[in-house]
Amino acid sequence: MTPEQIHSALAAKFGESVGALQPPNKDPWVEVKAPALREVCAFLKSDPELHFDCLMNLSTVDWPKKNQIHVVYHLFSYEKRHAFVLKVLLDRAAPALASVEPVWKSADWLEREQYDLMGVQFDGHPDLRRIMLPDDWVGHPLRKDYAEQADYHHISTTRESPLDGFVRLDEMTKRAAAAAAEEKTKSAPPAAAPTTQAAAATGAETPAPKTELPQ
Repeated sequence: MTPEQIHSALAAKFGESVGALQPPNKDPWVEVKAPALREVCAFLKSDPELHFDCLMNLSTVDWPKKNQIHVVYHLFSYEKRHAFVLKVLLDRAAPALASVEPVWKSADWLEREQYDLMGVQFDGHPDLRRIMLPDDWVGHPLRKDYAEQADYHHISTTRESPLDGFVRLDEMTKRAAAAAAEEKTKSAPPAAAPTTQAAAATGAETPAPKTELPQ
């Protein structure tokens, strides 16, 4: 089905709970009102003409100036070979909506990730807890106004720039090469005294220079 056909099916079923197709000419998506989300998702999966059996990804976008967090659902149907995108716009101060884990099991860890890093509450999730950070971590690092705490249980959270590490490694490599060259020079045998071209040809030793005695 085309995006327009999918949108028409949703609009006919859910009315104003589903917004207009945006944008219809490039990566189309529709806004779904938060209270209707789980019912919409269940319909998209169970309807034989739609059959969205795969939740490919669940992500979030922080909009501080709009005071919103957008939750984005990328859906795909392996049987029908079509894709679609849903978005739910939440209040940034208290972002909460129903979990879709009962519809797609893949939502389990995806929702935990967005709870952990963005602070979105997924009501009805069977095990909603942090998945990347410790349970007592303060804040949600993907929010644009997030300020990292200076330490965690007396462990500094300050990290140097990777570029500083590469510069230090380069300096260590140069020092090691210079030390190896110096050691090689010290262990090399002394150079032989130079000989004249004629002596080298005949094998004779170069005579010592004559010293003139005073008259």
